[in-house]
Amino acid sequence: MAKPVQRLHGDEWMNAVDEPHYFGIRHLSPAGSYHLLELLRRVKPTAILIEGPSDAGAIAMQLTSRGVVPPVALLAYTEQLPIRMLLYPFADYSPEYQSLIWAKQNGCHAAFIDLPTDVSLALMDKRKARMVEEADDTPSDNDPSECLPRFALMQRDLYARIAELSGEPDYESYWERCYEHNLQAGSYQRAILHYSTEMRALTEQDEIRLAPQEAAYNEIRESFMRRKIYDAIAEGHQPEQIVVVSGAHHTIALSLQLPIMTDEQIARLPRVKTKMTLMPYSYYKLSSHSGYGAGNEAPAYFELLWQCMKQEELDKLPALYLSSVAARLREQGTWRSTASVIEAVRLAEALAYMHDGARPTWKDLRDAATVLFGYGEFSVVAEALARTDIGTAIGSLPEGVSQTPLQDDLNRELKRLKLEKYKTLVAEALELDLRENRRVKSVESAYIDLNRSVLLHRLAVLGIRFARKQRVSQKDASWAEHWVLQWSPEAEIETVESTLKGETIELAAAYAIHEELMACSDIEAAARLIRTSCECGLPQIMSQATSALQQLAVDAGDFQQIANTVLELSVLLQYGSIRRFDTLALVPLLQQLFLRGTMMLQEAANCNDDAAANMISAVHAMHAVALEHYEEVDEALWMSKLKELAERDDRNAKCSGYAFSILLERNEADEEQCAKEVSRRLSKGMPAELGAGWFEGLSMRNRYALLSRDYLWRQLDVYIETLDVGSFKRSLIFLRRAFGTFESREKAGIAEMLGDLWGHGAESIGEALQRPLNEDEKEQLNELNDFDFGDL
Repeated sequence: MAKPVQRLHGDEWMNAVDEPHYFGIRHLSPAGSYHLLELLRRVKPTAILIEGPSDAGAIAMQLTSRGVVPPVALLAYTEQLPIRMLLYPFADYSPEYQSLIWAKQNGCHAAFIDLPTDVSLALMDKRKARMVEEADDTPSDNDPSECLPRFALMQRDLYARIAELSGEPDYESYWERCYEHNLQAGSYQRAILHYSTEMRALTEQDEIRLAPQEAAYNEIRESFMRRKIYDAIAEGHQPEQIVVVSGAHHTIALSLQLPIMTDEQIARLPRVKTKMTLMPYSYYKLSSHSGYGAGNEAPAYFELLWQCMKQEELDKLPALYLSSVAARLREQGTWRSTASVIEAVRLAEALAYMHDGARPTWKDLRDAATVLFGYGEFSVVAEALARTDIGTAIGSLPEGVSQTPLQDDLNRELKRLKLEKYKTLVAEALELDLRENRRVKSVESAYIDLNRSVLLHRLAVLGIRFARKQRVSQKDASWAEHWVLQWSPEAEIETVESTLKGETIELAAAYAIHEELMACSDIEAAARLIRTSCECGLPQIMSQATSALQQLAVDAGDFQQIANTVLELSVLLQYGSIRRFDTLALVPLLQQLFLRGTMMLQEAANCNDDAAANMISAVHAMHAVALEHYEEVDEALWMSKLKELAERDDRNAKCSGYAFSILLERNEADEEQCAKEVSRRLSKGMPAELGAGWFEGLSMRNRYALLSRDYLWRQLDVYIETLDVGSFKRSLIFLRRAFGTFESREKAGIAEMLGDLWGHGAESIGEALQRPLNEDEKEQLNELNDFDFGDL
């Protein structure tokens, strides 16, 4: 059980003999960085010890390498699945980052002193497991899994009370006005120490009671950090020449007057195998909007605050911020004058004075922008404020900085394929032509778009969200691909996660597809994996997937799965040559499955209306394959089975109607046959839902073929006239569904055709359609709303 920390108080603790200089910070605090640098310049330490993973070592030192542009993050992850991660992000104004920069510039030793990541991740697992065990052994009204949220709620209420007592709208405004704006020398260090000491005294007992696992974890961390401070002194650094930088909550607990962790205790700490890397980060991910718990709401604003602090021009911040908001508004087409900016600055300063502040806070500036730029409407300025507050900045790392093998391989591939410029936060379109470019000399250049496509498909398989494939507008353009490329910190994390699957993009993609293949249990999934391996340029995996499909095809008995599989194979055969793959081995599979699907058509069409939609999609797929591969498959047998389905009354009416529409399209049914079938299906003795359902299926293909056959509409007109009122209304649900997919001009064409049939003329019918409904017509339509359609 964790115990309360024994403590000294105030200057007595800060000036204790044989104690280092302790500097408590709030992560992502510009004022923290400003005052920390002031302390470092005054003390000129020989060692700076920073709260951070002690196993980072050389990787942490690479944060200060030439070419590193914050925001960046140090990412630690487990070597085994499931991957667990720890993330340590840094902005340019992070006190930890600035202390590393100062140490490098002044030849000072710098090191992280918190628990190594292998221990932190192992303890994370144990904390979760322990909470689950306690939850199983505890009555539901005192569930430990609810204790940590309750402790967090208690802290939130405490912060809200502090804001209320200070007269601020929220805790962030209180913090900024009292700490970030205070540039008096030495004040920040003393104020933070006093504040964190009192806050810890207020919350420590509740943390032990409500969140014992969290309290114990913090005690382990603090004991370990005290040991690292002791080790630094043992290495020859004088205590007065050491500066310890830690989160304010831990500062009071790092005194060497408290027990340190022994070698035996360190050896007993649990561990898991981990790896570590650096990665670019973004201001959005640093913001609390992304869910990052230690973030702030406006990282770009605090970057601006930091720049003003460095230049000793903090009074310019309101004008710079509000000018930026006005510029964003102008980019959106909303003009705001310089005079409006000046008035907004004055209003922000007035709001600050009303709160006894020396300068406006971020909330004061936002309120001023809402009033002067949005005229009181926040929606007017919301986007401009978001861009100014959060920004779109993303960090970067130069070549040579520590990365996983997969990250290095991805960067090489992006450079080789000239895709580096797309590695930004801004989405950009990329159109690819997979055909050989015969106008260039080298093979690499001739197939650069094809190779780009292979890389993007491999990234998609790995779940690295860098590229999104778009629909191709040109019909049957198997050689064209449209992508939208956009990099993000999430993509970087996903790249790191994929390292477990292989050290190159190619190997990792092959492993991922192979894993799916091992779990594959139906022919449709196997066919998709054949196509995926082809798109990823992996012939060996494609052969394995083909073998798997052959084995699964032996027992295949689902018509829809067979149809979808046949369509996948058809697509592969169509563009296999473009991707420079030999697809001849797929032809026998296509023939075998197509024949089986053809023989199963009649049985599969014996379904209800709910299943008819998927059934029709499957028939459509089979017929598309028959048209495209008429030399490879038995098209004549397929057409004969369609004719049989069209004639049968004991199968789903919509499926029969759809089959008959294919016969019409292929001119397999003449006018006499069509009139006979229509009169049979749309006769008085046929239930209304069956007749209308058949017509719905008929209308799902080739509208021009239907509109050009006036005898079909004559027969439909005769059929409608024979229905009584009840049957007519029941048929409406099917007819409305059928005509609901028609375009307006097609509906107008049908109405004009019927006008001619009724002897009113197409022109008069067209005019009638344009007239508003009268009261009688509206009443008739309203009556339909009350009609009971039963189970339909």
